Amino acid sequence: MIDGDEQGTARAFTQLRAETLGAPGCTAVSLRGAEIRTQVRQLRSKYQRIIIDVGGRDTSSLRAALTVADVLVVPVMPATFDVWSLDPLQELIEEAREINIELRTIVVLNAADPFGKDNDEAAAIIREKEYFEYFAHPIIRRKAFRNAAAAGLSALEYRPADEKAIHEFALFATHFFGYAGDIAPISYASRKATLAQDKDDRQAG
Repeated sequence: MIDGDEQGTARAFTQLRAETLGAPGCTAVSLRGAEIRTQVRQLRSKYQRIIIDVGGRDTSSLRAALTVADVLVVPVMPATFDVWSLDPLQELIEEAREINIELRTIVVLNAADPFGKDNDEAAAIIREKEYFEYFAHPIIRRKAFRNAAAAGLSALEYRPADEKAIHEFALFATHFFGYAGDIAPISYASRKATLAQDKDDRQAG
């Protein structure tokens, strides 16, 4: 995990996760600007996956990441101004593809609305943009995601389990990381643990 964002959210989350679980489950470093490009090229052979968090602003870190990334994941909220923010990013991607021709850009609706037409309208605009692929499974605005992050956990690990959040996260992780074989039993285990806890609570009551 490379934290290339000045806010340091990824590094803070990793530290919190280590405090919660005893070990974060990944190696986390903070890098900025051209360091990202240099280090990723050196680390490619040592890790199966490298995730770079660079935020959404036009920074030297974002530009460096675009030259070495296989996939750029862009989370946007289904609101007009958020979707419009893709326009300047589109120009950066066009420049980056002159160096990194294989770069894919996938847009995910994040903190999306559970009902209404906003998601569909945003998706229609995204699909019309060059270089952008639309991930057709919005991540809905749910309290479970906020609570899990605050605890240094994913929606799969957080208890009490939110099955809808688990399902959405599983679709996302399976698509981007191919974890289908791992997520199915994790999701099942979470459901089983929840049912067992509910049973214990009823018996205790």
